[in-house]
Amino acid sequence: MSLDAGAAIGVFDSGVGGLTVLNALRVVLPNEHLVYLGDTARVPYGTKSAVSVMRYAEQAAAALHGRHIKAIVIACNTVSAMALEHLQACYPDIPVLGVIEPGANAACETTRSGHIGVIATESTTHNQAYQKAILERLPAARVRAQACSLFVALAEEGWHKGELVEQIVARCLSPLLDVESQEALDTLVLGCTHFPTLRHAIKQVVGDGICLVDSAQTTAVVVKQQLAKEGLLNPGSEPGYLTFLVTDGPERFARVANNFFDETIDPAAVELVDIQHVSPGTVAAACKPANCV
Repeated sequence: MSLDAGAAIGVFDSGVGGLTVLNALRVVLPNEHLVYLGDTARVPYGTKSAVSVMRYAEQAAAALHGRHIKAIVIACNTVSAMALEHLQACYPDIPVLGVIEPGANAACETTRSGHIGVIATESTTHNQAYQKAILERLPAARVRAQACSLFVALAEEGWHKGELVEQIVARCLSPLLDVESQEALDTLVLGCTHFPTLRHAIKQVVGDGICLVDSAQTTAVVVKQQLAKEGLLNPGSEPGYLTFLVTDGPERFARVANNFFDETIDPAAVELVDIQHVSPGTVAAACKPANCV
């Protein structure tokens, strides 16, 4: 199948956190058209079972694929951990990229001591996707992960800075930070797309001795490299358009998005879509039967 370099890039997440990836894509690829899908009816994914996350991912990808996109970016660490390879098998004709591999690469390039921490949702830490990806690249690394699901609520409520937020951050990070100096981290991966909004508070807690790795920024660079490699960069010079799709609550999405996205979103411009009733044939037609669940 021949892809149109002028087509849009599809981006999906469980809700609003993936807007941090969208921000980065807008900076790195300002003339690319972007279609963002937030599955706000079923957020959060981070506490769901692998079976549920796989099904949600299939439906979101199918909905985006139906819009004739040229690439899919999974702007969700949980889906990247559980369903990236599956979706790549389902859509072999277009690039499908996640956020974990770029984040792991950046962590390995950043660390000086090989002591790396990962903070993420419960599902991502339990899956150990970051740990495995980092150790594949840097076998001698010592990787410790901590679930910080409470950070998601802080981010969505707009509680990004201040003494109270820093106290909560310090309490959640204490298992990673309360170690002997020879085991101390020098790199911390923000393994959830909500977490970059808390960057200031996290930095206040961890200090200058620990470098923060934002998987959203590194993912945008990898997307650009992949599109260039496949000759799919938009040849136009005008700023790309944005399309927003949600599965519930367009008004709330637009309001909460102010905590994550650098541009104001008009609620009237957010399209409500139903992806929960995607025809099984739609997904099956794109997937190889052996890879489908």
